[in-house]
Amino acid sequence: MVELWFSTSAGKLFLSHEGNYTDWMRNITRNPRVKIRIGKLNLEADATILKNGESKELGKTSLYGKYYGPATKATVDDWFELSTIVELNPLRLSTPADTKKPD
Repeated sequence: MVELWFSTSAGKLFLSHEGNYTDWMRNITRNPRVKIRIGKLNLEADATILKNGESKELGKTSLYGKYYGPATKATVDDWFELSTIVELNPLRLSTPADTKKPD
């Protein structure tokens, strides 16, 4: 299990990791299809490690806003200077109730 910061915006899920690439990040570069669980929600998605652009800016702003509230672009940029932002585009969602067999 990996614990990460996450947030949602514009129908996408964003993850943040500070530091060097980890095994799970290297796996994304080989196969972007991922399965994750947040609480009781299971999600299958296509993952992209964001290098720059609008999606990365949206992800950083969304992540910072979720955990700390509104901030200037300079503050957000400084906070995520050493971080990698991952964008998940959901393909399928399920909960334990979705997979429960009828009696």
